[in-house]
Parts: sequence; C-alpha cells; structure tokens
Amino acid sequence: MCGITGYIGKNNNAIKVVMDGLESLEYRGYDSSGIAYTNNNKLNVIKEKGKIINLKNNIDFNIKSNLAIGHTRWATHGEPNKVNSHPHQVNKFTIVHNGIIENYIELKEELLKNNYTFKSSTDTEIAVAYIDFIYKKEKDILKTLNYITKVFRGSYALGIICNDDLNNLYAVRKTSPLIIAKGTNENYIASDVPAILKYTNKYMLLDDYEIAKISSDNIEIYNQKLELVTKDTLEFEGTYESSMKNGYEHFMLKEIHEEPNVFKDTINTYLDKDFKNIPGFSKYNNIHIVACGSAYHTGLVGKYLIEKYANIPVYVEVASEYRYKHNFYDEKTLVILVSQSGETADTLACLKKVKEDGIDTLGIVNVVGSSVARESKYVMYTKAGCEIAVATTKAYLAQLTVFSVITMYLTNNKTLIEEISTIPTLIDNLINKDYKPIAKEIYKNKDIFFIGRGIDYSIAMEGSLKLKEISYINSVAYQAGELKHGTISLIEKNTPVIAISTDDTLSEKTISNIKEVKARGAKVIFVTNQNINDNFYDIKIDIPRVNELLQPILTIVPLQLLAYEVAKLNKCDIDKPRNLAKSVTVE
Repeated sequence: MCGITGYIGKNNNAIKVVMDGLESLEYRGYDSSGIAYTNNNKLNVIKEKGKIINLKNNIDFNIKSNLAIGHTRWATHGEPNKVNSHPHQVNKFTIVHNGIIENYIELKEELLKNNYTFKSSTDTEIAVAYIDFIYKKEKDILKTLNYITKVFRGSYALGIICNDDLNNLYAVRKTSPLIIAKGTNENYIASDVPAILKYTNKYMLLDDYEIAKISSDNIEIYNQKLELVTKDTLEFEGTYESSMKNGYEHFMLKEIHEEPNVFKDTINTYLDKDFKNIPGFSKYNNIHIVACGSAYHTGLVGKYLIEKYANIPVYVEVASEYRYKHNFYDEKTLVILVSQSGETADTLACLKKVKEDGIDTLGIVNVVGSSVARESKYVMYTKAGCEIAVATTKAYLAQLTVFSVITMYLTNNKTLIEEISTIPTLIDNLINKDYKPIAKEIYKNKDIFFIGRGIDYSIAMEGSLKLKEISYINSVAYQAGELKHGTISLIEKNTPVIAISTDDTLSEKTISNIKEVKARGAKVIFVTNQNINDNFYDIKIDIPRVNELLQPILTIVPLQLLAYEVAKLNKCDIDKPRNLAKSVTVE
C-alpha cells in the first residue's frame, strides 16, 4: 500500500527523479514520506509527516546525487510520524519497505539479545536491523539478502542501500509489487509503472524471493540459489501524459470521462464472431469468483449474468474470507480472481492456495505481467489503462465489461454486436448530464441508503461504496426486499434513498419497497431505465434501456458521478480519500 522509488545513475539527478516518482505514487495513499540520498559518499535521510509537499519543502534540489531511495508510507505499525516514516537506517543499511514482516516480534527478540535498540514502532526498522545483523556474519550483501528471504515471513518489497557499496542499489521482493526500470546510464526501482513513466517505459518484473543488484549501467537478477536469471524487458503501453489530469479537476473525473473508450477497448479485445482471446469454459460445471471491494461487486454482477443466462452455478467470495474457509471445489471448478492491480494481497493469497489444491484459475486484471496475471492459468486483461484515483471507476466498468463478454461467450450470444456499438455514445451521454443539482439535495446528510433487487442490488453496493469512499458519508446498500425486516427503522424525514430499478420482472416489487420508505419521509432518488412517472420518488435519473448483459455498464455511471459531485461539495480529497490506498498489498 506504500510507494517505493529508487534511482541510480550517472546524471546526478537522483533527488529529482525519486521525488517525481513519489509524487506519481501519491494515488496509492500515504500519510508520510521520506528520501535517502548520497552526496559526497555520505548518505542523508529526510522524512516528514503528511503530504509530499512537506518533504519537498525541506529538500535542496540543487544537491547532486547519483543514488537515492524514496517512500510514501501508509501506516501499519506505529502512528504516522517522522520517526516511523521510511527510510529506516541501522548502521550500514538504509531501506524502504512496502508490506508487512509478520514475524517481526520474533526477529526483534533475537536482535534485542544482540544489543540492538530501536527508535520506531515499525516492523521495517526491525527488518533493516536484521539485515545489518546478518551482514555482520556473512560480510556479503547478496548472501545476506538471500538469507533474509528464507527468514522474513509476510510480504515485502525492499529498496536497499549499503554504505559499503554505494555503486549499487539493491532490491528484493516477496508478494508486494516491485519493478526494475531501465534507462540510459540510469536505472530505477518502483512499486508501480507510473513512478518511472516520466523517464522510461521499459521495465522488468521481479519475482518472489529474487534479488536485484542495480548499477547505473547494469542490472543483475539472482534467484534463491544466487544464480543469475534472465528477465524479459517489457514496455508499458501507456504514456506519462496519459496518467496526468489533462485539464480535469480530478483524476477521478478524468477517468470517468475515459469510460466510453475503456468499454470499447476492452470489449474489442475479446468480442468478434469467434470470441477471440477467451479461455475455454467447457470443462467447468461451477465457478468461484474471488475478489475484494469494487472487484467483488463486479463478481456479484457476473454471478447474476452467468447463472441466469449460462445456467452455471457461481459462488462469489470476499478474498479475505475465502482463503480461511472450507471451499467445495474440484477439477471441474474454475476460480476467477478479479483485481485491478493484479497485486491485491488477499486475492493473491487465495490464488496461491487454489493453485496448490490443483484448481484451474482465471485472472481478470488490468496490469500486464502483474502477480495475479502471471500466477493464473488463464488471464483476461481489462483495458482500462492507468487508473490514478484511489476510488476505481473505469477499471470497475472494464471488469463489468469482461463479465458481460464471458456471459456472451458461454451462451454463444452473437446478436448484440449492433447494440454494443451504441454503448460508448450512451455512456458519454450519461457522463455529460448535470448531477450537481441532485448532489446539492443530499450532500449535507450524514446517512444515505441505496436499495435494489437482483442485479440492481449488486450495482447499489458499488454506488454506495463509491459514495462513502470519497465523501465520508455513511452510505449503506440494502436488498430492497429486506427493508421491512429491520432496516426501515433507520428511515426518517428527508433521509436520502437511492433506489435502482432496471429489471422489469422485479420492478413492481422494487416500487412497492420504494413506496414503503417514501411513506416514512425518505427523499427518493429513482435510477431507472423504465418509463415510469409517479409520485413515489422525488428525483428521477433516467438511463437508457439496453440488453441486460450490458445494462449494468450504463447503470453505474450516474452513481459514480453523483458520488463525485457530493464529495466535491463536501470539499473532500477526491482522488486520495483519507485512510485508503489504491493497491492493497497487505492482508
């Protein structure tokens, strides 16, 4: 969840490159930041609490440096402050760390017995002290780092500087994402590609337990046998400019405006008369979908569509629970793992367990070469491009699109080509509606409820999550039919209820439920594709009627923009909501 950058090169601009990288990683979420850099063979460390601007204000960018590492921290061990911030330094070693060392208490006890003392409350300071402890025995950096891969439990991506070797930058990872990027007379490490796009789009992926030894003009990768391994150099498809706001007030707004093209690019990847690039499903008689957050919500939509149209039972599970429960699967089960980043820790842990049990897997991910993509037997890529805002919009829509395509494939439905061609324009029309007047009606409320039935309940869950993520309003989604079983007691005068109805077979029931909350004073915002005009709602948001396999893609758009406008009125940090991180790489 933290962000790591590192640089080594002959151009002496390490400080600028690393700080540019940290700013590019702000979207991941953080509460403090820091940098370590060399100057005249001396290592300097600067750390600050809060925004990166606080760190920038304390740095002299005129200092020449050829080696630096930087970090944005999202606190897990110890409160956000300068002492707990990274980089952490113990004797000859300085590191930045993304992840959690789960056995840090055990390691700390060993270190205390060997006269180490600690200033911070972090597992990272214990990790760097342990590296120093082993180095004193091994007297070799590679052997030391190889040793700790066998001792550290948990997840980690480490950027490492050793005072005994300031001509090289070292890196090692397990589970947490880390890339090695290649430039001309300079090389980089980073948690994610956007951190280096300003300088290069060429990178290599570091696998679990691999160690990188990086100089300004050479990159060596070692496995756990300390053998050199060959790595493919990948090229990122996007550009640095594509990850910038391009005149939009927020990344979230920009990314919503990109949704018409995201839909088109994603569906064109898979949908032609032969359903290209889709793995075969014929051997499977049940499907498990495993995901977290918004990706989990797309799985609920996928379940509804696949069960209704393909007649295959589908079970949708939250990844953090799936790995710890007894799962009923066999060789005829396909487990689908959905993750925007492809590095979501809980989802990745489930993937590894399922593979150990010999079950086939399909990854639905946005990042080429990510851990979920590499570990899955099959992979289907969403074509959302780089998503910066913490609250997902276009990546969620792309995942919905993939589940629509899977359902079309399973049912051999080739009749929607003409209707599919109209969807980008319909999305664009919905984006260009004005949702500010509706937002002004509800943004001061402390509680807002979403209701729906069937597939509309799945969409209601995502709409509710989007609102609470970025506006901090207590927003909850309920099955409309469950209201009278207790939760209707929460309705009072002018309580906003956002009701969704797109399924004609459930429309009468949903309207009945809406009338129940309206009778108790609720302010009802009715989101529908149906031609209904009545007095059971206060505000109506009309969405175009399309085939049910495509309807969720349109239904979500007004809810994303309504959440955006509410958060904007509340003057919230829309792209970087408090306490949240873009890539959840710890369990």
